[in-house]
Amino acid sequence: MKRRWLFAILALVLLFVLMPFLFWQATWFGRPLTDAQIAEYLAPSSRPRDTQHALSQIEQRIESPDAATRSSARQWYPAIIQIGAQGGEELRLTAAWVMGQDNTAPEFHAALLRLLADPDPMVRNNAALGLVRFADASGHDAIVAMLAPATIVSPDAGTLAIRIKPGDTVNPGTMVARITTGAQKIELRSQIPGTADHWLASEGAQVSAAQPLLVLDPDANNAWEALRALYLIGQPADLPAVDTYAHGVTGLPPAVQLQAAATAAAIRSRSPH
Repeated sequence: MKRRWLFAILALVLLFVLMPFLFWQATWFGRPLTDAQIAEYLAPSSRPRDTQHALSQIEQRIESPDAATRSSARQWYPAIIQIGAQGGEELRLTAAWVMGQDNTAPEFHAALLRLLADPDPMVRNNAALGLVRFADASGHDAIVAMLAPATIVSPDAGTLAIRIKPGDTVNPGTMVARITTGAQKIELRSQIPGTADHWLASEGAQVSAAQPLLVLDPDANNAWEALRALYLIGQPADLPAVDTYAHGVTGLPPAVQLQAAATAAAIRSRSPH
């Protein structure tokens, strides 16, 4: 009897050790993949998480200091472009990020230009930022817009049920409200990260389709990335938006303010006197 209890306790301890390890193995994108695994994970039938893992591994190869390793990544460039054009939102977002890492690939340049018209704002933002690596300012307006508050609109007419309050952190996919129209309840989810600033309609209000409902302040990481890009492609007309961050924005880390100050200085240095 004592021996059975000992085995049971040992088995339980093993599970406590093994389960976190298996979870880490399944979710950590740093786990190396073979060429065969990358090819398998890039197939249309693969799980999105596996495809993201493969894309992350390809990005690491692109950034490798070893020329042969960098060159090996090129075999999957057509698959990355296809994922950027036809994959789900998360996959298109990741593909756009990967394509921005190799500014020597003209096929990536062309694909990123097409992604500026993507229906998802985060994909458009990644494409705009990636194009800066190609010395292409085609995404300038999208980058400047990343510094401004965004407005979430109602997908349909109905009754508003608010799910978050001002000051709450919002991530892509966060449900911010429900719209009840007849017997149907439509979940309103944010497509972008940010902080809820204020509602433009009250709880229980009757709202119409496309009516502005919620204002989101920019996410710190998005603002920082936009400011880094504008350091290179910013124009004098962008200075009011940049200077707002250079003066400091409540709730954002000091690194954002420092980047904004550097960006403003770089823009002014390029401006005619």
